[in-house]
Amino acid sequence: MRNLLNFLIKYNYWFLFLLLEVTSFVLLFRFNHYQQSVYFTSANGIAGKVYEVSGGISSYFHLKAVNEDLLDRNMLLEQKVAFLEKTLKEKGMDSARLYSLERLAPEEYCIFKANVVKNSLTRADNYVTLDRGTADGIRQEMGVVDANGVVGIVYKTSPHYSLVIPLLNSKSSISCKIVGSAYFGYLKWEGGDSRFAYLKDLPRHAEFNLGDTVVTSGYSAVFPEGVMVGTVDDMSDSHDGLSYLLKIKLATDFGKVSSVRVISRNGREEQKTLEAREEEK
Repeated sequence: MRNLLNFLIKYNYWFLFLLLEVTSFVLLFRFNHYQQSVYFTSANGIAGKVYEVSGGISSYFHLKAVNEDLLDRNMLLEQKVAFLEKTLKEKGMDSARLYSLERLAPEEYCIFKANVVKNSLTRADNYVTLDRGTADGIRQEMGVVDANGVVGIVYKTSPHYSLVIPLLNSKSSISCKIVGSAYFGYLKWEGGDSRFAYLKDLPRHAEFNLGDTVVTSGYSAVFPEGVMVGTVDDMSDSHDGLSYLLKIKLATDFGKVSSVRVISRNGREEQKTLEAREEEK
């Protein structure tokens, strides 16, 4: 207590000075309208900047949750669009076909969310690892897509992880077609640039133009018809000259793949069993 009193006595002039300064500012801003308005304007401006910075930081750390919510909403809207298109078709009415990410009718497909935990781009056989496995309902030969288009096919699974063969793998072969055409070929990656793959075995009499959209054909038990794959970037003849070889710019940016959806068609196992019996004959 004595030390406190000695401190106050020693610096009493400073405390008196600060008290008089505070009193002066209070009287100045309280009884002078101009100074009062300047004070409040400056204070509001500083407070606004502080709130803006803090709000920006908070928004940044919530971007992942916001992105997940947007993906879920997009999935729901795509399902509703597909259901309405199917209903209109059954009623014999025309409907504009939307070749976007997931035109998946809820009663025909199951959808699982997953995140990429490992990815490669520079190998001849690249793989993508997901943080979901058999415990979450993921099985082999399920299709994997992101917000832009096809990513690949589930290759192996464990209880909590899945290994995916992406389009950037020599073992990958996806049946695709050009929007507006009934002809189809298969998509293969030839190595090198991760932005491009090649659509092979497209018949010579098939009609198309540069920039046309390429989607899944639906001729498999993995992907439904109409999932976005990419666009036609260039064309040439195949080695035997009997078909086209199209250079496709992939819709999926494999350098930025993070959140994906794994899709499974109901009845896929029944179809595979039936086809396997026929092949055994």
